[in-house]
Amino acid sequence: MTTTATKNREIRLAARPDGLPGLDSFQLAETAVPDVGPGQVLIRNLYMSVDPGMLMLIGAYPGLPMPAYEVGAPLYGDAVGEVVLSRDPSVREGATVVHRLGWREYALAEAGEVRQVDPDAYPSPSFHLGFGLVAYAGLTAVAGLRTGETVFVSSAAGATGGMAGQIARLLGAGRVVGSAGSPEKVARLTGVLGFDAAFDHHDAPLAERLREAAPGGVDVYFDNVGGEQLRAAL
Repeated sequence: MTTTATKNREIRLAARPDGLPGLDSFQLAETAVPDVGPGQVLIRNLYMSVDPGMLMLIGAYPGLPMPAYEVGAPLYGDAVGEVVLSRDPSVREGATVVHRLGWREYALAEAGEVRQVDPDAYPSPSFHLGFGLVAYAGLTAVAGLRTGETVFVSSAAGATGGMAGQIARLLGAGRVVGSAGSPEKVARLTGVLGFDAAFDHHDAPLAERLREAAPGGVDVYFDNVGGEQLRAAL
């Protein structure tokens, strides 16, 4: 497999915003497709993740656990792509890989920086951009979830919350309840994702809605929102 493309497009940070970023914070730049050296692979990106944490990197807030985005440089982030050219025998051409060089059409990476994944993941390879590890680590390493406990997940229909509820069930939680922002999302929690109960966080008072969903109390709260839902859980 190879590519005949010679031009590459990437998204750069044009300016550090004062507050939330707007379109003028970003720039679409055209560059040449990079040459591939020994031990490297060229990846055509298929899916790129948009994460809440990117706001912190754009703003370059102090105390970040990873490098902030640089003005004039392309953004980075999780991506799924197809290897179109490989100079390393450990990664075959045509392989689907996950890497951290998103926000560009073509990415040049060291072979050891990519992870080969199933190209037929359901419902699409974008599944590999999910937040399963965040949910698992939160429930196990942080919360120490034990068999039979009741877990409450806020923003449970989101990328992290949806995984947290399902993983909690697989880890042996006795009851899993969640909150979401619409009746349709609430129905998805109980009808598709296997939650025992769910409620719309717009239906105040939240403490009463939570007591109805978890009459025996909450042992583990997986918090994705803070605010009123955190107070209700406490």
